[in-house]
Amino acid sequence: MSLSVPDLNFRVIAPTLIVAITALIVLLAELVTPAHRKRWLGLMSLIGLLIAAGATIGLWDMNASAFNKMVVADNFGLFLTLVILLGAALSILLAMDFIRAHRVDQGEYYALTLFAVVGMILMATATDLIVIFLALELLSLPLYILAAFKREDSRSLEAGLKYFLLGAFSSAFFLYGIAFIFGGTGTTNLMKIADALTKNPRNDLVLLGAGLLLVGFAFKVALVPFHWWTPDVYDGAPTAVTAFMSVAVKAAAFGAFFRAFLVALPALAPDWRIVLAVIAVLTMTLGNVAALLQSNVKRMLAYSAVAHAGFILTGVIAGNQPGLSATLFYLFAYAFSTLGAFAVVSVVRDANGAEETSMARWAGLGRRYPLVGVVFSLFLLAFAGIPLTSGFVSKFAVFKAAGLGGAIPLVIVGVLASAIAAYFYVRVIVLMFFTDPPEDAPEVVTPSALSVATITLTAAITFALGALPQPLLDLANNAARFLP
Repeated sequence: MSLSVPDLNFRVIAPTLIVAITALIVLLAELVTPAHRKRWLGLMSLIGLLIAAGATIGLWDMNASAFNKMVVADNFGLFLTLVILLGAALSILLAMDFIRAHRVDQGEYYALTLFAVVGMILMATATDLIVIFLALELLSLPLYILAAFKREDSRSLEAGLKYFLLGAFSSAFFLYGIAFIFGGTGTTNLMKIADALTKNPRNDLVLLGAGLLLVGFAFKVALVPFHWWTPDVYDGAPTAVTAFMSVAVKAAAFGAFFRAFLVALPALAPDWRIVLAVIAVLTMTLGNVAALLQSNVKRMLAYSAVAHAGFILTGVIAGNQPGLSATLFYLFAYAFSTLGAFAVVSVVRDANGAEETSMARWAGLGRRYPLVGVVFSLFLLAFAGIPLTSGFVSKFAVFKAAGLGGAIPLVIVGVLASAIAAYFYVRVIVLMFFTDPPEDAPEVVTPSALSVATITLTAAITFALGALPQPLLDLANNAARFLP
């Protein structure tokens, strides 16, 4: 009798282990850290994330697998891991001010964020549907709590409850999808599923399972018609949590989305590509039209996030390496512009010190605080895809790849949707600079240098990626080579 030794290559999951160990250390350190020194827990979390980022860079070009090929360290997953780690680090910088202002349990907040990051990294690097599902639950459970972290605010509690209930339903759909695919192929490994479909491409069980998987993924990345939770959760959750969700969750979920459909299910591409094209059109159109009708800044950014999910999906539909490369660039660039925009929202306060998100009360903000107005305008112009911003390069790359893939109608819809987006983004800029402020106009408050550092860094990168995008495009091209 021979014993098979499992492939326990812990170096492959080094970033995940580092973040998990950091989360446990922060959780234990919170018990013995005095109340006036608990900001050190945030710094400890940042150090752990930076060490994990260093380990991620050290794995570049390794292209190794572990645990019976259930997890890989390829450049695609490592690229997304860096996006997740950077997004988490910047959101923690924002959260340190929020935590001090609301006097909440600091160690608990940081530990939950880090545990969510563990799930996100696993989701981006998993090559087995079971591991993807476990990672999905691991990232979701902390986020349900974080969305409701402002326990004294009924809107935050409502956001957490809605996210939890709808997330539970989407997880059930996802799990049923895995069951059908396993029933049709006898495996949950993505590469083995692809091999099984090569022999039997017209497998009705797998086709049904793919549809159920799509529901689960569509919920996480906020694709129409599974986006209804987004405006309420984005508006009710603490702004630092909203920024974290809008960036890191998208990167992780889209990473697993790409692997599942481009690696495991290419044989079904004629079927799912049509469905995804319809969803992309609806998402880009409805997201931008709904954002146009909003009078709340956070809800406008929420519907903007829905629309951007449609643009990112366009790269997947292209079905080629340029499309995948463009979506990776898009996710990286979108992460910094989104974090910067929410960082600006977090420092605009009313007379009671609460965040002011009513768009009407932002009138004249750019005239009273020119620097804040200019920086927020930069992020809005990036969302709109104006030249010399990262958003222009992102959309151009995605549309070019879609055109090469033959999705010309989708490109036309995307350009028209971008025109609608440009209108409502510019409308906010006009409101800030060319409208008289109300008598009780909100103030811009910067509790510490952390918010200033976050806004400055994200603005600089948003402009730099628009002016000099080639280095990141080359990196994204390198990461996209995993595509079969």
